[in-house]
Amino acid sequence: MEHFFTRLEEIKEIKQTLAKRDWFLGTSGNLSIKVNDHPLLFLVTASGKDKTIHSSSDFLVVDENEQSIWDQTKNPSAEAILHKLIYKNSNAGCVLHVHTIANNLITQSFPTNKEVSFSGSEIIKALGLWEENAEISIPIIPNHAHIPTLGEAFLPHINGNHGAVLIHNHGITVWAETAFEAKKQLEAYEFLFQLTLQSKPTSLSV
Repeated sequence: MEHFFTRLEEIKEIKQTLAKRDWFLGTSGNLSIKVNDHPLLFLVTASGKDKTIHSSSDFLVVDENEQSIWDQTKNPSAEAILHKLIYKNSNAGCVLHVHTIANNLITQSFPTNKEVSFSGSEIIKALGLWEENAEISIPIIPNHAHIPTLGEAFLPHINGNHGAVLIHNHGITVWAETAFEAKKQLEAYEFLFQLTLQSKPTSLSV
């Protein structure tokens, strides 16, 4: 908990930036940042709040059971289980999940349990791929209403300290070792989605 207030300011700034882009419509989306490794503790957005309004109660500290440890009057995001799975199976330090029109439309073109690939765009360098004509692929999983089942579908795709998963007709979850890297990668993926939707369908591949 040594860097608690630094981490809190980092995730608050990201929330404010993404809110200005209208990436939290209808109270959707959830964000978190790890504040302790052993035991696992992370700050995560409270459930059902208008994320365009910023207050001191926007985030809760939860444990590895997704239980708030200080404020039991509010509930953490129902999808805190996905954040927990990422933190327990990688060295990620920040997880960002947003619902946008672009990331929903992208998934509608593909079946679940597949992946969508992108190549030929300079923005892919933001995802750590610098070779010429680099390609990046993102898995698409079913949008299970039962959150533990969603977690089971999500878990096999946590294969490193940074990554992304699309949930069909739902949104994208991105994680990385730092808040800066997570935000950068989220922005890069959303750029690719928007670019692809406004260009020829042949720029997509399964």
